[in-house]
Amino acid sequence: MEYSCVELNDLPDEILLIIFKKLDNLELLYSFQGVNERLNKIIHDQTFTSRLSFLNRSFNKFINKFSSNIILNEFCLQILPKIRTKIEWLDLESESMKNILDAADYPNLYAFGLYNIEEETAKCLFSDERLSSSMFKNQITTLIITIDPDKQERSTIANICNYIFTVFTNLTHLTFYDAAYMNNIRLLFNIPSSSFSSSSLLVLNIKVQTFDMCLYLLNGRFEQLRTLYIELANILSPSEIENQRKIPNLKSFVLSCMARTFYYNELILPLIYRMANLEELGLYFTAFVNETFINGNSLKKDILNHMLQLKQFAFDICSIMSIKNQMNLPSKEDIQQTFNNLQYTKIISCVDYFLEYKQALCHIYSYPFLMEHFEDITNNFPGGLYPYVRIVSLYDEHPFEHEFFIRIAQSFPFMEKLTINNRYAQNQKESFKLINDKSNLLIVKYNYLIELYIDRAH
Repeated sequence: MEYSCVELNDLPDEILLIIFKKLDNLELLYSFQGVNERLNKIIHDQTFTSRLSFLNRSFNKFINKFSSNIILNEFCLQILPKIRTKIEWLDLESESMKNILDAADYPNLYAFGLYNIEEETAKCLFSDERLSSSMFKNQITTLIITIDPDKQERSTIANICNYIFTVFTNLTHLTFYDAAYMNNIRLLFNIPSSSFSSSSLLVLNIKVQTFDMCLYLLNGRFEQLRTLYIELANILSPSEIENQRKIPNLKSFVLSCMARTFYYNELILPLIYRMANLEELGLYFTAFVNETFINGNSLKKDILNHMLQLKQFAFDICSIMSIKNQMNLPSKEDIQQTFNNLQYTKIISCVDYFLEYKQALCHIYSYPFLMEHFEDITNNFPGGLYPYVRIVSLYDEHPFEHEFFIRIAQSFPFMEKLTINNRYAQNQKESFKLINDKSNLLIVKYNYLIELYIDRAH
């Protein structure tokens, strides 16, 4: 260590900053704290101390970054007290959050994330008089809460919801969801209590179970809300909950739903029409339609012509239609032409006809693609790069050849979960065997794949 520090001391501050920026902030602080005054000054710069994250994200939950209590104790006793005035954001995991928050006063802390939190942990933390009377009430404006996906219960979620705006009275930004992005089950609770409301909240990012919950959140309990990102598990039949009251303050709205819905016209469109002043809109869903696919023309007629302030529009929309009596079915080129005058972004279209199920599927999406899921990919998949996607499903009534799986690996380099549904034998594989051509059958590698599901296979 002494030799390496001599080498580091020979480098100018500018070079050290470049090197240190490539390291994890916590590992940097733990490794170089106390080596000498010059290194202390550099590593205590706000570049490395303003936001500290004590966790890593695994496939389905968040985990402690340090497994050793020795390292955690070193931070709590020696490091955090020395940099406490420079810390503005803390990301903490349930097991260690109380120790870290008790390690020092953080006068400039305005944001923190509480990950894998359980009801008892939340109750203990939020009832701490020292924290709640000063830091929580007066300082914290940004809060991230994720529920442990292994232990979430309806009562737990409801109780934590009731705590939030009672304890954090100055919140402007709230993110609240389950910790597992691969989990289709979203936060499930009954009608939110009156305490789940705020006159200061500007940005809400939340995952819930039903469309009704979306309507409850927009019933006037967050009058100043400017941005809403909401992910739904399903969009079911219309209820008696009001879906007409105007929401003039909302400027940005993103809605996504994993399950297929029959209620695009009855529920989604009326909700959007309440937001006349939207500047940013994101729609991500699959809908059953009767006679025509959702395409560029229908998006302009049903949405864009109503959104006069809209500046950005991103979407990933699949529409499914029965083809029992269809004669003049549109092609991919027909669908793509409907976007010729759409000014917002690059649009990609795919059209597939499944004779076995007598269904047609039209998939339209803006590119770059920002979602973590990409569903029902067929042989018509055009390729491209999708670095944000972690979960992929493949389906077709025609066989997936070797080249197709190469294309999938190239397009989704960080894919962690793959589902395959195809019961037809590869044609090219047999041809390659006959001519003993092994060059075309190289192993396809998915470097980050953790889960593989095969629904049907030959």
